[in-house]
Amino acid sequence: MKSTIKFNNVNTLFSRALKGKINSYFQQKNKKKTGDRTIALKAGILFGSFALIYIILVFLQPHWLISILLCLILGFNLSAIGFNVMHDAGHNTFSSDKNTNTILSYSLNLLGGNIYFWKLKHNIAHHTFTNIEGEDFDIEVKFMRLHESQQRKEYHRFQGYYFPLLYGISYLAWIFYQDYEKFFRQRLGKTSEQFHFPLREKVIFWTSKILHLFLFVIIPIYFLGWLPVLVGLLIAGIVCGFSLATVFQLAHIVTETEFKADESRHVENEWMIHQLTSTANFATSNKTLTWLLGGLNFQVEHHLFPKISHVHYPALNKIVKQTCQEFNIPYIEFKSFGHAFQSHFQVIQLMSK
Repeated sequence: MKSTIKFNNVNTLFSRALKGKINSYFQQKNKKKTGDRTIALKAGILFGSFALIYIILVFLQPHWLISILLCLILGFNLSAIGFNVMHDAGHNTFSSDKNTNTILSYSLNLLGGNIYFWKLKHNIAHHTFTNIEGEDFDIEVKFMRLHESQQRKEYHRFQGYYFPLLYGISYLAWIFYQDYEKFFRQRLGKTSEQFHFPLREKVIFWTSKILHLFLFVIIPIYFLGWLPVLVGLLIAGIVCGFSLATVFQLAHIVTETEFKADESRHVENEWMIHQLTSTANFATSNKTLTWLLGGLNFQVEHHLFPKISHVHYPALNKIVKQTCQEFNIPYIEFKSFGHAFQSHFQVIQLMSK
C-alpha cells in the first residue's frame, strides 16, 4: 500500500518540541509507554464479564426481559473489549511484550473481525492519512456524505434521519459482509491498490470466522433456537455498532475538523499539525467514559502518539495543550459527549444539503 501524499517536513519545530516534552515526561516519571497493571485488570474484567454474560444467556436462559437487558450490556461489552484491549494490542501498546500484544490483538477475530485487515485500514491508512479523501477509508461510510469532496446523491438529504440505523448495523455489516468483501477483492476500498494477503493470514481468517460462527450462532441456536439468537444478535450487534461508529465519528467528523481531497498530493502542514486539525477530543474530564472507551475520547493524543498506551493519555493531554498554546496551534476539544455529538450532527445536516 503506497501513497504519493507528502507532508511538509521543512518546518518541524512543533513536532520536535512536543516529542521532546513527551519523552522527558516518561523519563522523569520512569514509566514505560505501554500499558500497566490497570489495563491488565481492565482486560480481565471485560473478558470475564463477556464470558459470564455468554454463559447466562446461552446455558442458564433467564427470563426474556433479563435476556434483552443482558444483550444490551453484551453489546457495550463487545465494544469495550475493542476500545480497551484490541485497540491497544493492535497498536502494540497494551504490553511491552510483543507476544502478548499479538495474542490480545486477535481478540478482534474472536469478536468476528479480522486484525490483519484492521491494521491495514486503521494503523496504516487512517492514522497516516487522517481525513484525506481517497486515503483514509474510515471516512468512507456507505450511503453517507461526510465532507464536501464526496459526491452528493439524492438520498443524502435524508441522512440526518437514517444515520442511526447505519451506525447501528455497521458492526454486523463489518463482520458478516465487509470482511469477506475485502478478502475476495483484496482491497480496502473500491479504488485502493490490492494488498498482499499471506497464506497464514488466510488460514487465520477462515479459522476465526468459523470459530466466531460456532460461538455466536451455531451453539446458541442449538440451545435456544434460531429466533432468540437472531433477536439477541441484532440487539448486541446494533449496540456495539452504534458505540464503535459514534466514538470514531466524534473524533474526526465534527464541524471543527478539516478534510482534504486526494487531488492535492501535498499537505501544507507537518504530520503532527495535520493530526491536530483533523482530530478532536471530547469529555476528557469524564473518568467513567474514559475507562469505558479506552481513552479514545483523547483521540488527539492517540493520533499524535499511537505507540503510547491509552492509560497515559490524561497526563499527555496537559503537555499537548500547553505546547499547542506555545506554538499558537489550534487544539480541538469538546467539553462533553453531547457537545461533540451535536457538532457531528451539524456536519451530517450540512453535508445533506
